[in-house]
Amino acid sequence: MPLWVSALVATLIVQTVSSFASLAVPLLGPPLMARAGLPPESIGLVSALTSAGICWCLACGGLMLGHHGPVRTLQIGLACMALGLLALSQPLGLLGLLGALAVGFGTGHNTPAGSQILIRAAPPRHRTLIFSIKQAGVPLGGALAGLVLAPLVLAQGLTVTLGVVIGIVLATILLVQPFRQRLDAERGEGQPGWARALLSPRALGRSVGTLRAHSSLPLLTALGASFSMVQACLMAFTATYAMTRHDASLTEAGLIVTAMQLASMIGRVVLGWLADRMGQALRHLAMQAVASALAVVLLVTIGGENAWALYGCAALVGFTAIGWNGVHMAELARVAPLSLVSDVTSAASLFGFVGSICGPLIFTLLVSWSGSYGLAFCLMAAQLAGFGLVSVAVLGRRTKPEARDSSASLASTDCGEGSTLNG
Repeated sequence: MPLWVSALVATLIVQTVSSFASLAVPLLGPPLMARAGLPPESIGLVSALTSAGICWCLACGGLMLGHHGPVRTLQIGLACMALGLLALSQPLGLLGLLGALAVGFGTGHNTPAGSQILIRAAPPRHRTLIFSIKQAGVPLGGALAGLVLAPLVLAQGLTVTLGVVIGIVLATILLVQPFRQRLDAERGEGQPGWARALLSPRALGRSVGTLRAHSSLPLLTALGASFSMVQACLMAFTATYAMTRHDASLTEAGLIVTAMQLASMIGRVVLGWLADRMGQALRHLAMQAVASALAVVLLVTIGGENAWALYGCAALVGFTAIGWNGVHMAELARVAPLSLVSDVTSAASLFGFVGSICGPLIFTLLVSWSGSYGLAFCLMAAQLAGFGLVSVAVLGRRTKPEARDSSASLASTDCGEGSTLNG
């Protein structure tokens, strides 16, 4: 098959399974927290630790990616997720919290490794669409989790359900092995310091420094962080919100999450196609931020009127507030110098996952203080709308967009910096 097809198939499979496994944790939040004797909103702590593990991977895992190659790195990430889920299958305590960290570390490899594979293989004319299809694996995995896990936990119990998820993750490691020889051809065997870099503060500084490579990257990064706060809260609390505020059963909550995830999957592909046709992806993202904020407000205002309204609002939120990531990843890869694509996407995603940590923690505090999930969701939506409006204002002052293919002139002028940052 063509190289870009191999690249898309491999990254989509891993993205879907990683999403399925990681989203099993918040979806099963109520029974997990009940077994630990904690209130339902405590799932926010587990989600925050998962995001912390992702941040750790994005900040310090660059040399690991360069040493092993992207496909092998994705396989290592899947193995970390399996170990983390095994820890979470035990009664929640310190071991379970460390398991959440391991799940996050394993998940974090998807963004830089997938971007490195696709930016070299995707035809430029369809790049945003291909990135968006790969990112559609996130809601596809979430939708499968919503459909499968709730009935399974009711029929077989929590421990068996987590065991099934672990088995699927381990099987995926073997499934993508045939792609490794073709897609890992440029791995750098001469980078022995990757293990030390996992605990190195200097690695964090190198990662963040790559965001100076293009003038659009700070704005893209800030907007992505704002989107991430909202998305993390939706992922962590939608099932609990439906169960505690609208008396939904675990199965009904799973179906609501499924509707949200399926709409997100459609949204990522449609919005990626539109971005390729219309251009100006950054302006497109800014307007989508405002629309996403309005959708979240609708979820907590009219979503509770009846079951159909709740499903419809969840789908609208999925299409807008969770459908942004493919366009964002493709635009980061497009403006980044080719030698720095994995580093730039890691650094920008790092700030995004800082938002993923802060969002659920702030949300948990707001619910504990006010007793209102609606207020917490609306405040998260307000900050996203604010970032969207600021982005529109900044873009309005630019007389000429800075469009550039990632393989063009800046790639050559930044080659010296790229080799330093990657070394």
